Amino acid sequence: MSKRELAEYREWFLDILPERIRILEVIVRTTPGFERWHADETPESLDTLGEWLASQVETRARAPEELAKLREETPHQFKDILPVEQWELTNRTYSLAMDCGMYLGQVMLRTHSERLQWGQDLRDRRSMDYGQVLIVGTGVVSMDTVGFLVSMAQNFVRKTGKRDLRAVYDIWSGPESGLFVPPPAKKVRKPRS
Repeated sequence: MSKRELAEYREWFLDILPERIRILEVIVRTTPGFERWHADETPESLDTLGEWLASQVETRARAPEELAKLREETPHQFKDILPVEQWELTNRTYSLAMDCGMYLGQVMLRTHSERLQWGQDLRDRRSMDYGQVLIVGTGVVSMDTVGFLVSMAQNFVRKTGKRDLRAVYDIWSGPESGLFVPPPAKKVRKPRS
């Protein structure tokens, strides 16, 4: 996408965010066992949300043509190391992960409003976060909350992921998080006399 299109994407993301969170709350509350959940943007609300998302993750089998194409696109040096998944998350699961990622971002912003904001990485096209709408702070790293939730959903399928979204929040909210740790000061060389 061009920088103009990426700016439009950022604008869409921020405009649609409140509506997506409102719909997320309705969907979660209509799920048996989760009727009492509220999207109140508190860290405590994350305690249940990870469990709920794990219960909603669905996959679809990849067609043989898709698998062949993915194997063909895998760089030679990684063919023996990186297996091609036989499955893919469904569009509904991607959508729910996006909504949960938006919500996690809003919880981060609400609890650290003076230090965090939504931003967009447009510095280096080679960056995996290029063009993504991210949580940025005073530190050296940003947080791709949507990408993080998609990865969590994939790990639920692989049975390697924890469902504790609150733990993710606690780690990223900590003082040692790269969101808050400023970059090291540059050393200034003194001129030789």
